[in-house]
Amino acid sequence: MRILVVEDSRVLAQSLRDGLRKLGHAVDLAFDGRTGLSYAKLNPYAVIVLDIMLPELDGLSVLAALREAGVGTPVLLLTARDTLADKVAGLRRGADDYLVKPFAFDELAARLEALARRPAVADGTRVQVGDLTIDFAARLVVRSGRPISLPRREYALLALLATRRGAVVSTHEIEDALYDEQSFPASNVVASAVCSLRTHLAVPGGRELIHTRRGLGYVLDEAPP
Repeated sequence: MRILVVEDSRVLAQSLRDGLRKLGHAVDLAFDGRTGLSYAKLNPYAVIVLDIMLPELDGLSVLAALREAGVGTPVLLLTARDTLADKVAGLRRGADDYLVKPFAFDELAARLEALARRPAVADGTRVQVGDLTIDFAARLVVRSGRPISLPRREYALLALLATRRGAVVSTHEIEDALYDEQSFPASNVVASAVCSLRTHLAVPGGRELIHTRRGLGYVLDEAPP
């Protein structure tokens, strides 16, 4: 998934970017509130990490401006102040979660993944497509009872298609979700990723689950659209 990190500490921001990229996510960085607000309005992020204490425009003002503009992207607030008043203020402005510095990276990553899947997965944890099960909480993919190990990029692609099951996901949407501002994907990168994912998911006698809509994009479903 594509994540925006708005944090004025370049050391922390770059550390978060490196860690999240190792998990297969695309990450954009902004180091002040005005830039972060602009990025968040222009790009389709799955989730936003937003520090409260920022130059140019503070995090709570950024959050309020996003919600007023109708941007519903889940937001995880970061702050060095662990007080009830701060938490209440953030939640009332439209934050979805709250993390106090210093924090463990694994906890932040887990919270971001939980926030990103909230709107899309009916039971909050898994999607079933025919004999394929994607368990988001466990990051587990199983087909016909057989666990499947996916490379990070292919897992991110499958997760995106699964959260939009039955709907066409365009090549442009896939590029936006899987690649960040620093990445310049080749023209055939999405088709190659889909081909690789199909190969990983194939089972003897099994149906094709990822269907191509030429000129439109791709659909994950049990039957062809």
